[in-house]
Amino acid sequence: MAERARRCCLGWDFSTQQGARLLLVMFVPLDQYRSRDKSMIILNAFQVKVVAIDEELTVFYEDSVHFDRDLPEFGTQGGVHVHEDGLTVTSPVLMWVQALDVLLEKMKVSGFDFSQVLALSGAGQQHGSVYWKVGASQVLTSLSPDFPIYQQLQACFSISDCPVWMDSSTTAQCRHLEAAVGGAQALSCLTGSRAYERFTGNQIAKIYQQKPEAYAHTERISLVSSFAASLFLGSYSPIDYSDGSGMNLLQIQDKVWSQACLGACAPHLEGKLGPPVPSCSCVVGPLPHCGPAQSWQLLGSSGAISAYYVQRYGFPSGCKVVAFTGDNPASLAGMRLEEGDIAISLGTSDTLFLWLQEPVPALEGHIFCNPVDPQHYMGLLCFKNGSLMREQIRDESAACSWTEFSRALRSTELGNGGNLGFYFDVMEITPEIIGRHRFTADHCKVSAFPEDVEIRALVEGQFMAKRIHAEGLGYRIMPKTKILATGGASHNRDILQVLADVFGAPVYVTDTANSACVGSAYRAFHGLAAGTDVPFSEVVKLAPNPRLAATPTPGASQVRDHQNSVRAFAL
Repeated sequence: MAERARRCCLGWDFSTQQGARLLLVMFVPLDQYRSRDKSMIILNAFQVKVVAIDEELTVFYEDSVHFDRDLPEFGTQGGVHVHEDGLTVTSPVLMWVQALDVLLEKMKVSGFDFSQVLALSGAGQQHGSVYWKVGASQVLTSLSPDFPIYQQLQACFSISDCPVWMDSSTTAQCRHLEAAVGGAQALSCLTGSRAYERFTGNQIAKIYQQKPEAYAHTERISLVSSFAASLFLGSYSPIDYSDGSGMNLLQIQDKVWSQACLGACAPHLEGKLGPPVPSCSCVVGPLPHCGPAQSWQLLGSSGAISAYYVQRYGFPSGCKVVAFTGDNPASLAGMRLEEGDIAISLGTSDTLFLWLQEPVPALEGHIFCNPVDPQHYMGLLCFKNGSLMREQIRDESAACSWTEFSRALRSTELGNGGNLGFYFDVMEITPEIIGRHRFTADHCKVSAFPEDVEIRALVEGQFMAKRIHAEGLGYRIMPKTKILATGGASHNRDILQVLADVFGAPVYVTDTANSACVGSAYRAFHGLAAGTDVPFSEVVKLAPNPRLAATPTPGASQVRDHQNSVRAFAL
């Protein structure tokens, strides 16, 4: 039985191991608690999960729906359909709708008190898109509380299986888009990234070219995040700046759609997308005397949930809906990064999150509008050879022992005597390269290192490359910079010590799991606090502080003396 009177956030996660997720955040005052609280639901590619968090940021409720197990009628594996070409990857949009229905009913049966919800927000898998059929807005605005949403939206989508971030079938569309704006670097300067197959604009272009009739019968195109917000609003929710940055369509400096990019992708696209909005906006459902195209443009503190949820589940009529964003931006919020900070997820793949003030778009990595500070930006860098590469070298050079791996790091000198190594057993993303490459202090390439040298070469090389690519996006270490490490390798203090030495900044760790989920809850509180009028840091000041794990070793600058050599190779 769930505890009574807690605000909740609902979050959907439609991604796989990369953790992209769609989250909804709702807040509720607790009668028996001294403060308000909030709960959140996460749906990932494998499940939809709900987590409730009070104002002191304590989880008090959890539940989930597993796509493959609980909704087998959709025939997904990992929440997706991989098509015969091996490149096209989609998810059934009605599966996402039904998962929300099922989870809400489970919460209701558990005794969850929806009447205490103050606001909701969320995050969705970046890049994925949903295509609403002509006439769908009328269905959304007139949902009957007597039936699940799934039953009422059966005929509302012009594309039943929607492209998701795993799709890589749009190479031709990518090249066309880059050519239309003057090349890959020009597109990156405009939209924050060169053309990527998974990015939404290229997916839309493919649908227009291959399914022109379906495109013609589409009245609204949503991202996964704005699609979920639309379900709660009972009308089309706008795309927020931060998630909109992952489409190859938004001019990140001006925060408007690029006319050149729109024209290169499909006709009449701007009208199907609608104007983007600040990420901290309270979005609004249908209003009297306003059509769907006008009502959601009215932003401020009046955004409220659809009457459907009030009547069916007992949400308060004043429950706010804060603009949903992408899972990666929500993770930045969940980790409470501030100007100059870095977050690094040391998982199967390594991911670097950067808070940027003056971004420098490049051919590698991504620049997004910042989800909690409209004047700043965030950078995202993905490295495929992460923990799997570290585990491989552990097995080869440390007898499969993390204890021996750590001993090797402690026993070798900072800078590794000038020996450098770059290890890519699978094709790397940043940069595109494969193989193992070892260099001695005099820049001679060698085929092997002694075991202890090999281990330090791997770890130092990984972190040096990350710093160099971060600086390539405009990142600069500041006196107040801190690094927040998450993921499996963040439990190894010797690895974190190398991280601190390479970046010259203290490293912290946190127990926070599901950072996108938690970030959605934080963002909902931020929206309630009038968004940009109140700093995000003020809203989350009561959140648990991360723990200091490592500080730079005195004299660690010698580790960075080799950066010019690293730069020549890594870039």
